[in-house]
Amino acid sequence: MNPAEWLYRTATKTPGAPALFSGTKQIADYAKFAKAAAAIAAALQQRGIERGDRVAVFMSNSPAYLEVLYGIWWAGAAAVPINAKLHGKEAAWMVSDAGARLVFCDDKSAAALPKYVAEDVTVVSCQGPDYAVLRGTPAMNQPVPMETDELAWLFYTSGTTGRPKGVMITCGNITSMTLNYFVDVDEVKTGDAILYAAPMSHGAGLYNFMHVLRGARHVVPESGGFDAAEILNIAPELTSVSMFAAPTMVRRMVDEAKVSGGTGEGIRTVVYAGGPMYEADILEAVEVMGARFVQIYGQGECPMGITALSRTEVSDRSHARWRTRLNSVGTAQSSVRVKVVDGEGAELPAGEVGEITVRGSTVMKGYWQNPEATDATIRDAWLWTGDMGRLDDEGYLTLQDRSKDVIISGGTNIYPREVEEVLLRHPAVHEVAVIGIPDPEWGEIVVAFVVCAEGLSVEAAALDALCLDQIARFKRPKIYRFAEALPKNNYGKVLKTDLRNLLAAEEEEK
Repeated sequence: MNPAEWLYRTATKTPGAPALFSGTKQIADYAKFAKAAAAIAAALQQRGIERGDRVAVFMSNSPAYLEVLYGIWWAGAAAVPINAKLHGKEAAWMVSDAGARLVFCDDKSAAALPKYVAEDVTVVSCQGPDYAVLRGTPAMNQPVPMETDELAWLFYTSGTTGRPKGVMITCGNITSMTLNYFVDVDEVKTGDAILYAAPMSHGAGLYNFMHVLRGARHVVPESGGFDAAEILNIAPELTSVSMFAAPTMVRRMVDEAKVSGGTGEGIRTVVYAGGPMYEADILEAVEVMGARFVQIYGQGECPMGITALSRTEVSDRSHARWRTRLNSVGTAQSSVRVKVVDGEGAELPAGEVGEITVRGSTVMKGYWQNPEATDATIRDAWLWTGDMGRLDDEGYLTLQDRSKDVIISGGTNIYPREVEEVLLRHPAVHEVAVIGIPDPEWGEIVVAFVVCAEGLSVEAAALDALCLDQIARFKRPKIYRFAEALPKNNYGKVLKTDLRNLLAAEEEEK
């Protein structure tokens, strides 16, 4: 099923339904949205783009982003969304690897890209006259049919272990993810609004499908990104807002709400994922903003679709095991199976930590033109996620850490998240990141990077005492580093690789 079919059907049934917004200002209804996509598709075909071709999108969030995506699909092609914060040279590598012959940009990325891409690659700025010409092309009547296993979304991983890999997300994967959302995450109604505060090139953009299907509103903040005060200000006027947010974004909204006296009015659902949500943070989020939070666990290779923890489970404090559930990422979504395995692939009993694997219709087709990586990651139809975790006897999955983040000290595994959870219980600690660094005696030792809350401070000795009171002595940090901020990606996820590199550079300078 071509995702553009959903836009076509919604526009046919409810052409006047509000569709695209810049802040609180309506830009287009569904008829106008669909017409723009169909015109872009016709223009792409005129430029030689055929079914199965790849078209890249290298731009910041805007209403045009959705027009472009659906134009690409309407033409039967696959979209290649690229992180707008990447360097032009990095983006050009992805364009080349994907074999994309046309790239949609905004003015900023359009200026950065041309000198790095091949001469036969067309760069179109969605803020320039060329885009107006595309949108003015006589529209195609209906989307090009696409089959379940055809490529729709080519997502490039972050590339922390080398060159980024292109994750092949098919029409079937998108359908599975979308239907799972309705069953396992949240319902969507016509009057709802999805707000794109996180990058549309990543998970936030994938949540457009559910809202197109239901004929809901699509809102891009005027800032084009995440601004906690802006979101809390416009949500009451928009009403019934849903959004995707990384845990650090939730933290910032809660901080802003506390300062402004807000409670999240107008926000219906915040789906959080993309990094560890610490117990202290989600407890405070529910206390300040109410039962608005739902957790999902997924990754690019199984987009937004591995497990889910409902708003009731996130908010409940009466169940005998509420705390255990709150600290989990929920249970398997409807169309997948999840199991925890040892290094040989043998399923582990409940409570034992191993690598999380997942199988089902949301799992990617494979890595683009990389059969070796595909074979290493998908084994006997099971996706090996690289994440460590444990399942309990009720099917709730608790994440430990990425396998590469596990610290092995004195031959014993130490999971950074467990240490981070303890340190965050101190009232002066606002953020923390725990990593391991090489040590000649122990193999690795634990280092904690700590960001204090504004106006507060804490001594390392006090944090050490807290750890000794809560966890085994060998797990506590040997080194505490106090910082003004932690390095993060554009989703707000802490970049622990950068912290390791910082310490390694300091060690080399000694």
